Amino acid sequence: MTAATASSDLNADYQRAGFGARLPFGRRPALVIVDVVQAYVEPGSGLYAQGFVDAVEPNRRLVAAARAAGVPVIFTRVAFDAQGRDGGLFFRKVPALRAFLPGSPLGAFVAGVEPLDGETVVTKQYASAFFGSSLASTLTALGVDTVLVTGFSTSGCVRATALDALQHGFAPFVVREACGDRDPRVQDANLFDLQAKYAEVVAEIEAVAAMQGDR
Repeated sequence: MTAATASSDLNADYQRAGFGARLPFGRRPALVIVDVVQAYVEPGSGLYAQGFVDAVEPNRRLVAAARAAGVPVIFTRVAFDAQGRDGGLFFRKVPALRAFLPGSPLGAFVAGVEPLDGETVVTKQYASAFFGSSLASTLTALGVDTVLVTGFSTSGCVRATALDALQHGFAPFVVREACGDRDPRVQDANLFDLQAKYAEVVAEIEAVAAMQGDR
């Protein structure tokens, strides 16, 4: 059996089981850029991987497209107190999160994927951008019904944010090229599962067209 055949069979199996219905793209989208920060793209960082570097340029293009279309852009970042106590068990489970202790340059936004004055920045301590933050309230106040989710990592904070978006009543659209992970196998498995259960996984070109109203 070829890889293509196996993939086709897997898709068919999930569809027969009742997964993978389509969510509509709403009238008021927002772009949520999850943790596109130096820790993931700086060689020598414990969190660095090429999959993250590859996703930077698509994020730059999406930010520019959102601003041009008047779509709100919301950025997230991770920051802990000096002992990591506000990260609780998550901080204990993932020692690499020490990259986000006070004073670390690895928490800075990547060039070209930085907030402008007046754009919203959500600082978080856990995987989901919704957990313990004002994100849901901010989106509701803006009248947002759909979130385009990008960033790092697909299996971690992107996945958790997309799941919580769904659970808060915002249709999540994860942009394939603008997400990154440590290994393509992990990337593909998580995008497959997101599409089957929790979100729409779309190409960059589809995301741009949707923000422009061409949908």
